[in-house]
Amino acid sequence: FLSAFNPEPFRGVGMIDFAGSGVVHMTGGITALIAAKVLGARIGRFEDADGNPLPEPATFPAHSVALQILGTFVLWFGWYGFNPGSALAITPSGYGDVAALCAVTTTLAAATGAVTAMFTDTILGQMKTGEAEYDLTYAMNGCLGGLVGVTAGTSVVAPYGAFLIGIIAGWVYCGFSALLLKLKIDDAVDAIPVHFANGMWGCIATGLFAEPTRTAIAYGSSKHVGWFYSWGKGSGDANLLLCEFVGILWIISWVSATMIPFFIALNYLGMFRVDALEEEVGLDISHHKGAAYDLAGPSKEDVEELVARRSTAHGKVEAPAATEDA
Repeated sequence: FLSAFNPEPFRGVGMIDFAGSGVVHMTGGITALIAAKVLGARIGRFEDADGNPLPEPATFPAHSVALQILGTFVLWFGWYGFNPGSALAITPSGYGDVAALCAVTTTLAAATGAVTAMFTDTILGQMKTGEAEYDLTYAMNGCLGGLVGVTAGTSVVAPYGAFLIGIIAGWVYCGFSALLLKLKIDDAVDAIPVHFANGMWGCIATGLFAEPTRTAIAYGSSKHVGWFYSWGKGSGDANLLLCEFVGILWIISWVSATMIPFFIALNYLGMFRVDALEEEVGLDISHHKGAAYDLAGPSKEDVEELVARRSTAHGKVEAPAATEDA
């Protein structure tokens, strides 16, 4: 009943969520939030071995930042199938324009989200410690946050709107990530700020930035558009924005009603979390017959033996002593 494609949409316009900031990303983000809360934090994240609260949450180093960056670019590239591909066609009149706009807005929001999140973290860190550090994790998750944020309105916002959506998405990611730490909710990959928080922001942003001409091309009507455009014309029509808020509440309610009992049941049956020993050893070893990464360095004795073996095998010769000319 909330779909903008409904013959009789809610409030005459319905919820515009072109490629799924709400129905895709918010759904996954809320599920992750519920799962993280029921599962609990990783051992040593917020408490020491005796159960005492740590002054600062412990960090767990990533296995490979290079692979994280590669994965982010793979996702970014895939988003060009996700957002422009949601046009579902390109040959009928107007569809190509919709797909092209989606590609432009997707690019702008991702780039601005990455830059905003990283430099926001850098500035806040410098204010706190006096040192400027550049955390690539914030750049990567800020990029994904920008992509999620523009997904709902990718076909109806102007390029400048996508630019602003990406900037705010970077701030939303930074703020919600910090909030989770305050609440002691352990999100290992920050999926909740990226997908839940920025999924909500994407729906709200559509209710603010949906431009009349582009909305008419994508949805066949511009009767109800983004509130900023309505307000600029003096009408104050907020029907689209209202539909976006109703959609957000509906998604949160539906996912919570289905996922909370599901995860509680899994946890009660002992099927949700491994025991403490397996958690310390790692699931790669306990479930997959070996570690995915060899993180242990070689022993000092082995290194010395290798150096000695190479010196002998390669016929190392000492430099002759200098002699006086006859």
